Amino acid sequence: MTASLPTRFTQLLGIEHPVMQDGMGSGSFTTGDIAAAVSAAGGLGSVSTADLWAEPAKAERVFRGQMELVASRTDKPFAANIPIGVDHSGDVIGASTNHLNYVIQARREDPALERQLRVVTTSGGPPDQFRAVIRDAGLLHFHKVGSTRQALRAERAGVDLIIASGFEMGGHTHSKPVHTFVLGPNVTEAVEVPVLISGGVRDARGLAAALCFGADGVAMGTRFIATEESNWHPAIVARVLEAKEGDDTLFPGIYGPIRGLRNEAVRLLQKLIDEGATPEEITEWKAAAFRRVQDEGDVHLGLFPTGQVASGITEVVRIPDLVSGMVSGAAAILARLAGPRPVS
Repeated sequence: MTASLPTRFTQLLGIEHPVMQDGMGSGSFTTGDIAAAVSAAGGLGSVSTADLWAEPAKAERVFRGQMELVASRTDKPFAANIPIGVDHSGDVIGASTNHLNYVIQARREDPALERQLRVVTTSGGPPDQFRAVIRDAGLLHFHKVGSTRQALRAERAGVDLIIASGFEMGGHTHSKPVHTFVLGPNVTEAVEVPVLISGGVRDARGLAAALCFGADGVAMGTRFIATEESNWHPAIVARVLEAKEGDDTLFPGIYGPIRGLRNEAVRLLQKLIDEGATPEEITEWKAAAFRRVQDEGDVHLGLFPTGQVASGITEVVRIPDLVSGMVSGAAAILARLAGPRPVS
């Protein structure tokens, strides 16, 4: 029997385990299979935006299809992850607004989605612009931050939960580096709303540490790549399993810097920037590179977002085993630490 670690996060959603699948979308990748498995295992799965550069009708069709896939496989709650992108003028890009509208419309039209799709997670920019829309739609609003200042702003805006993501996280990370061991305790001390820790977590020890920081659970992305339920290209899974410390790097993303594995595509992107390509040309090149790695498994000429935690991932596991093992292991660690200390 799996141990229980109830927190404010699990109580907020009525779920079993304080483990969330973080946003993992970029290029043409979809996360419905992973999200369904995580939610069915008692955590909180997340459907991520698949392709922010896609034609709107296609983007809505794919995003809606992923929501429906999750609802068809489990009756448990799940989330939708929507990055808040801004254009070169500082305005929120239309794709971010569109994807929020896709979520709201889908819930209006489908009773199962209205019942199960309970959360929208935002990231990238301030949550203020979307806060009222998310609240009025009857959704919980989680927001990802990379600093205590951002956490306080999110709390003032009225979000229901904060994801404190350390600089070692994969995908879009933060322009000012604050790592998980510093950011987590700082944020939990500063805010009253529930907090999840993201960045560098892969097992029971990470969950136990997050709870010791005062957090209410963890959110993970990279760890879920190397699972049986993942539909990431096999070449990507193999590269994650091969990753060593120091194989990761930062490169310019869509909303800010992205952490991924160093390869030829990163070098070519920097060369394009150094040669004076326009922002539009660079964005188009990056979009194609994201699709290349996920559609074709080209881990050399495709941009490949991955967290530093990849260096500690050595095997493909089943998501139910991963989630339950994390909770049981964390409970055992905390019980051991709370027990009598041996006398030397």
